[in-house]
Amino acid sequence: MAGTLADRNRKVGLMAVAMVAAMVALGFASVPIYRMFCQVTGFNGTTQKAEGAKAPGAVVGKLVNVRFDGNVKPGMPWKFAPEEHVQRVAVGARDMAFFNATNTSDKPVKGTATFNVTPSQAGQYFTKIQCFCFTEQVLQPGETMRMPVIFYVDPKILNDPDAKNINEITLSYTFFPVDSAGNDG
Repeated sequence: MAGTLADRNRKVGLMAVAMVAAMVALGFASVPIYRMFCQVTGFNGTTQKAEGAKAPGAVVGKLVNVRFDGNVKPGMPWKFAPEEHVQRVAVGARDMAFFNATNTSDKPVKGTATFNVTPSQAGQYFTKIQCFCFTEQVLQPGETMRMPVIFYVDPKILNDPDAKNINEITLSYTFFPVDSAGNDG
């Protein structure tokens, strides 16, 4: 009977180890899986990234206001803001907005931008063709950089019962410093 109890304990122990290993693997995989889910569905205001540089074309008479917002993480020595706070754009038409960033410190600073679209239902229809947020940016001391965003609002938004009546979309960016070990320019 002792052998049977030991076999059961071994089986339970192996199952517990397997369960812990599966949970650790899921923990590592959850961020990329969540990112892919958000990219595909536009969940939580995640925008789309265009495969090509071509917008589908303007839908006559269908306009939407796109509001722009720029922020930096507290303590990051940058000023960052859109040149225009609102643009009236045709759904389906390729458009461009500019943001300006200035390094206010006496050292090179490397930053990366996160972004979000609100209302969140519009995220899957807001497509960026080119964006400074796709790569890290380095600003030298006192340097100002003009950063473009090329985008369009997908006409499919007009067929979505939850999004077709949206008349204003906000694209918001927040710059974060990249670890200081890499801030040597």
